[in-house]
Amino acid sequence: MEITQKAPAKINLSLDALFRHSNGDHEWRMVMTSVDLADYVHIRPAGRISVTTDSGFLPEDPRNLAFQAARVLQRESGVKRGAAIHIEKHIPVAAGLGGGSSDAAAVLRGLNELWGLGYSRERLARIGLSVDSDVPYCVYSETALVTGRGENVQPLGNLPQFWVVLVKPTVSVSTPSILRSIDYADKKRTPNTDAVLCGIRDADYSLMTSGMANALEDFTAARYPEITQLKEKLLRFGADVAQMSGSGPTVFGLCSKRRRAERVYNSMKGFCKEVYLVHTLS
Repeated sequence: MEITQKAPAKINLSLDALFRHSNGDHEWRMVMTSVDLADYVHIRPAGRISVTTDSGFLPEDPRNLAFQAARVLQRESGVKRGAAIHIEKHIPVAAGLGGGSSDAAAVLRGLNELWGLGYSRERLARIGLSVDSDVPYCVYSETALVTGRGENVQPLGNLPQFWVVLVKPTVSVSTPSILRSIDYADKKRTPNTDAVLCGIRDADYSLMTSGMANALEDFTAARYPEITQLKEKLLRFGADVAQMSGSGPTVFGLCSKRRRAERVYNSMKGFCKEVYLVHTLS
């Protein structure tokens, strides 16, 4: 028996870092959604936990978030069996698109089925928080308001229709390094998350995009100026709004019309190797 789980990339329509807890964790308020760029996680029974990938950039040992997720679920459930996990990579690595967290969430969902645990999404999300703060959202992989340390996931329903052009520059970003650099006294960029939420609720694309921003963007762009340059190109070529996803370095532009998105996509391909035209998942 083999189980295959789709592990979609995520983007942050809004991302606000509110404060840092005494243990170093950050308090978040963000709207996240998933797109149809995805890894595929194949899981089959085995005597022990193992992880392989078709990527030369990922570890295949306990450093891998998918490996950690399997171990955590094994301890939580008391299951003695293992699993052979193979990750078919399509999401760029260290890109701010949540690929590692989505793989980990796919492992939780897949092993929940393989081992017959019957755990709810809420329980899997709580378990996933110990792996990474994005894993609880990725267990759901649907548009949601995410708060706290990442553990509170409130699904929001369908988005207004739009297309997404993702652009991944050649640099890779260490999320822990960016999070350590956050200066809450010098945070210049703050989203209007309430406007984003109202826009989603009312299916008002203009209202939704008016509130979008990423509070981490200035900190990452200070190290990697190409982020700002690519954003400016997305807007110049016709995107309605452009911003960085997660801790970067991937930037994305939204377009309400597919034809415009195709023009933006074709234009950006002349400046960057990794460009994707995608849409959000229902």
